[in-house]
Amino acid sequence: MHHTGGPGWRITMDTYGPMLMALYIRDVAGLVGAGSPALAPVAPPVRAADHSRLTAGVGGDDALRYQWEFWWSSLVAQCPGAEPSLTPPEFPELAGMPALQRVVQAHFGAALAWAREQSRTYALMATERETLGGHKILADLVQNREMELGRSARDFTLTIVEMPLAEPRAWFIEPNRLIMSEHLLDDQANFLSYVQPVVELLV
Repeated sequence: MHHTGGPGWRITMDTYGPMLMALYIRDVAGLVGAGSPALAPVAPPVRAADHSRLTAGVGGDDALRYQWEFWWSSLVAQCPGAEPSLTPPEFPELAGMPALQRVVQAHFGAALAWAREQSRTYALMATERETLGGHKILADLVQNREMELGRSARDFTLTIVEMPLAEPRAWFIEPNRLIMSEHLLDDQANFLSYVQPVVELLV
């Protein structure tokens, strides 16, 4: 996790294990375009499997999509915070969502292993960024906006959740969160095109 801040403001960058799990389940279930915002597929890609037999008796693909989107929206609302648990093998946390519960039961081990691997990769990347000063651009964005406005920044918090996504972009979630491809920061011009307007709005 990285924190950048000044008097009254803070920007946090990190990844989030439960959302990694959810994105794996989305992609393995072939739920293209599901969720709000509809994020890009994960990278490296996850091979989709056919779950029609698994979910046929509990609403099928439509129910699976609806239930995954409900789960996803709850994870986005909770992030960052205490990580909600999933308890195998029955996953009582998903008791009201039987189609999703069955898919999670089928793929929990693979999803957990994948999410842990992505978290390890992210931690190494974040450490390298810290060493090279890669986050300095965030403080510069705030300071430049303060100079433009001729005043200090308002009190604000911006949470940037980095995910291993195939598309190098960010998705703004009002009022103060961004979900971002974890490699977007490597392309400074592209990074600024997404993050600068949000910082300007908050400062």
